[in-house]
Amino acid sequence: MSTRRNFLQKFSALAALSATPPFLDSAQGKTFLRSIDRVGGLSLEESIQDETFWYQVRQAYTVSSSLINLNNGGVCPQPKVVQEAVERYNRLSNETPSYYMWRVLDEGREPLRRRLADLAGCSAEEVAINRNSSEALETVIFGLRLQAGDEVVLTKQDYPNMINAWKQREKRDGIVLKWINLEFPSEDKNYIVKTFAEAFTAKTKVVHVTHLINWIGQILPVKEIAQEAHKRGIEVLVDGAHTFAHFQYSIPDLGCDYYGTSLHKWLCAPFGSGMLYVRKDKIKNLYPLLAAPDAESEDIRKFENLGTRSFAIEQGINQAIDFHEMIGGERKEKRLHYLKNYWAEKVNKLPKVQVKTSLKPEFGCAIGMLAIDGKKPGEVADFFYRNFKIHSVAIEWENIKGVRLTPNVYTTTRELDTLVTAIQQLSKQA
Repeated sequence: MSTRRNFLQKFSALAALSATPPFLDSAQGKTFLRSIDRVGGLSLEESIQDETFWYQVRQAYTVSSSLINLNNGGVCPQPKVVQEAVERYNRLSNETPSYYMWRVLDEGREPLRRRLADLAGCSAEEVAINRNSSEALETVIFGLRLQAGDEVVLTKQDYPNMINAWKQREKRDGIVLKWINLEFPSEDKNYIVKTFAEAFTAKTKVVHVTHLINWIGQILPVKEIAQEAHKRGIEVLVDGAHTFAHFQYSIPDLGCDYYGTSLHKWLCAPFGSGMLYVRKDKIKNLYPLLAAPDAESEDIRKFENLGTRSFAIEQGINQAIDFHEMIGGERKEKRLHYLKNYWAEKVNKLPKVQVKTSLKPEFGCAIGMLAIDGKKPGEVADFFYRNFKIHSVAIEWENIKGVRLTPNVYTTTRELDTLVTAIQQLSKQA
């Protein structure tokens, strides 16, 4: 767990580019920092349920006090220190763009690459910085050297952008898409792995695995699927949009060859920031999405030829990493799982109520799905918003139907008590 001193040292290490954020100099910010010191003296289990501490974490955000946001499964808000950093870098860029953007802020990319690699547990020479999961994963989807007749295994529960990208390759290049239709929720690893393995044939070249199914919060056993794929010489692409900085793991431990994630989700980095991982020995033969001087270079940087971009957004990722490390990855993971189970366990046995996400940490974390018999998902989400100002999202996608409810570290148990009341009232009306 990072201490307040370590946190401030990281900020000051950026010197002229990153003076201490105004929030941390405010009275509210200093209270927040003291709470970090205090919680460091507690056990992990004590800190997870210390509502005073998590209330101070909430004060580090600018979240609405009139709306309960339980749709963090879409995109997560940024802490104040991240917002302030982006604003500061953007103002600096506008003083002399070609100088401060290309000669000053751009110099921060390599240190940032190393920090992301440390967080991901891999080499910095395997990490490219981009704008989101779609850009990262489509770099791989369109860059793989597939031929007509080559098979790709994927599921009907994957993210639409990825499905559409693979369909484009199917139409353009004549590859064959082999679809899996999984039944969720599931706490049976063997069922999931077996379903993937049974779809593999001698023609299968790639398997696309979504680490956490965003619709329902189901975690897939990626490592075991990857092992089955590699036994057959099949490459593994992992969609980690909803798992990076959500719960702890290292990318190499997943056993994948390629991986993409959005940093503006669970890392709470600036909107429009993402990361691509390509295993070192795979870089040469993967074409970049946007043209590079040498398409067959072994340098991971060939995947960053975007041209002019927002350096303010890119460098703001640093403050998001600082904030994540200050809370502590393990503490954050345990708190998120605690929050999902907090509301789910209170309503799980109510008549006509179904919690459609596993309460076990190996199969689910923050994201949960709720269904109420006799009510359409849209009706449930509308009831929550109209009567309790709870922002959620109705899901109807490939045999998954319900309302997705996703708290974050700034969510209070008092807000979840309001959710429980809303569910109790609606279940009586069903």
